[in-house]
Amino acid sequence: MKENVLEIEIKLASEWKEALDKAYDKKKKDVKVDGFRKGSVPKDIYIKKFGIESLYMDAVDFAMQIAYQQLLKDHKDLKPAIEPKVDVTGISDSNVIFKFTIVNRPKITLGAYTNLGIKKEKAKVSEEEIDTEIENLRNQMADLVVKGDNSDVENGDTAVIDFEGYVDGEKLDGGSAENYALEIGAHSFIPGFEEGLIGHKAGEKVTLNLKFPEDYVENLKGKDVKFDVTIHEVKTRVLPEVNEDFFKDLGYDDEVKTVADLRKKVKEHLEEHKNHDLEDKFIDECLEKAASNMTVDINDEIIDDEVHHMMHQYEEQLKMQGMDLEKYYQITGQSHDDLHKLMTPEATKRIKYRYLIEEIAEKEKIEFTDKEVEKQAKEMADNYGISVDELIKAYGSLDIVRYDMTMHRALEIIKEGNEGSSTKKEEDSKKPAAKKAPAKKTTKKEEK
Repeated sequence: MKENVLEIEIKLASEWKEALDKAYDKKKKDVKVDGFRKGSVPKDIYIKKFGIESLYMDAVDFAMQIAYQQLLKDHKDLKPAIEPKVDVTGISDSNVIFKFTIVNRPKITLGAYTNLGIKKEKAKVSEEEIDTEIENLRNQMADLVVKGDNSDVENGDTAVIDFEGYVDGEKLDGGSAENYALEIGAHSFIPGFEEGLIGHKAGEKVTLNLKFPEDYVENLKGKDVKFDVTIHEVKTRVLPEVNEDFFKDLGYDDEVKTVADLRKKVKEHLEEHKNHDLEDKFIDECLEKAASNMTVDINDEIIDDEVHHMMHQYEEQLKMQGMDLEKYYQITGQSHDDLHKLMTPEATKRIKYRYLIEEIAEKEKIEFTDKEVEKQAKEMADNYGISVDELIKAYGSLDIVRYDMTMHRALEIIKEGNEGSSTKKEEDSKKPAAKKAPAKKTTKKEEK
């Protein structure tokens, strides 16, 4: 057992009796005893008939939080890293004893987190990138126009089709559609499907004999499949001219009148996005370096808890896509343990970064007044279009807002402490080399 794992017992007596009373009040509502109306049986009669032990389970639920609060009150120096493990080690009609296994926040020794020598890059946008972005904008605004009757399907066209899939002579579940607009070359279907339509015309019926890839879903991977396809229409993309109509369609009014104006706007847009990405890269490099300079031994339980939260978040994302974890496991061929193992490195990194920032906040003595926190909560509520009370209810308390402010300020200290150092190094490199001063003896005090 690591030194930051503690086992603490808390014994409740008077609070236990109150918990038993609450458990009785809960139980009696559904109890019918001869001679008494449902929900009105006296406590002594209830206990005589069912035994006081029948109240223990509900009473433990009521008493557990009281015991934990008592523990935190008695041990103010504790900083639990995760929810404690709880065991009932003693129970009777007069008292209950809980044993809490606390995984305290591990000891952290900070290393250097400023002057790390990490250079923050500045965004550079080439003329070729501007050309590419304008072409992307043209493609986004392109019109789909029906090609002539004798025109072949070509790469980049959109074919409007009906299709029906068959595996082992049986219709493929979910393998059919009508009037489906398929972009040729988008690779949204299995290999060979889109390619098999190239060279055919509207009105033609095509049979495609294909094979599912080896990395497909378990019950279909590597199997032969036949698709009967009817091509109804073939459409091609017609790109707009780069003129004033195009500028207006993009949402520009008086600010863009010429191609040069558009190129300037596109350049600004690309620089903004690049700078945002470079800022994220700079922060991540600073955190990675500062975390590597930090010493901390993270318990497996803390990492497992973080992975659990990440898996829960991932499951919620899957639900938004109409899928659950079980379906995900079937499609990918992975198991719960596989996903857990896959997420462990990212979970470990998140914990290290969180501990790093928290420790820096503590060392730098970052604090905010209640007035500052309330002001921030008001600004956040206004941005979300809700009241401050609704924000606090969603967050749980203003302490969460205070925590976010503290973490943000600590992160700013890391950034500022490294942006300055990289700028200074660049300036120093441009200065002419100075003559070396004669060596000087230093005292221990000066060395420090």
